[in-house]
Amino acid sequence: MELKRIPHRLTVCKVADVSVIDMNAEFYFIGKTDEELSLVCRTEDTPAETIERDDGWRGFRIQGVLDFSLIGILSRLSGILAEHKIGIFAVSTYNTDYILVKEDNFENALSILSSEGYSVL
Repeated sequence: MELKRIPHRLTVCKVADVSVIDMNAEFYFIGKTDEELSLVCRTEDTPAETIERDDGWRGFRIQGVLDFSLIGILSRLSGILAEHKIGIFAVSTYNTDYILVKEDNFENALSILSSEGYSVL
């Protein structure tokens, strides 16, 4: 299985309203529930007005389109990283999963996954 690095530094934050989000930005995830409005974006695209923010994330995605019948892909990746005490922030899209780790763990995480048989692009 191939993992592709995301070249951007990322920020995870909460915002009060979608109007502060640059919908023309190249890369972002929005999650809205009855409790919060969360945003993951390139650090340089983070809105000035956030409720909370956590900088210093890097990420990678599982390359390709994952069939919904595939089971345990994210679980296996997160389990390997958990065994090495590396926390994750996971985001899924229709096509695939994205895993974010803190920047100081990024290269180590990819090295560990590579040693477990994953190909890192």
